[in-house]
Amino acid sequence: MLYNYIKLADETQIAYSNIQDDNTVEIAIERPVAGGFDAARCLLPAYRWTSVEGFTQKEIDDLADLLQHNAPLIFRLAREATKTYA
Repeated sequence: MLYNYIKLADETQIAYSNIQDDNTVEIAIERPVAGGFDAARCLLPAYRWTSVEGFTQKEIDDLADLLQHNAPLIFRLAREATKTYA
């Protein structure tokens, strides 16, 4: 299950998963574009990016920076969500 975390000024939506069995959190990022969405996934805490479509390397770097600054809060929220829905 994914939970909305933040919507950026350019309509990019960032969502996070529950804490997984291996103590990771999956981050899903989508940005609406004509005819669909740009999308990317990131696995925390390793910051391993997968399924990146439509984002430039600079945009991924900026998103990685945002995630690094927000990781403690994201993990706390994911932990609470896991407790609530487990």
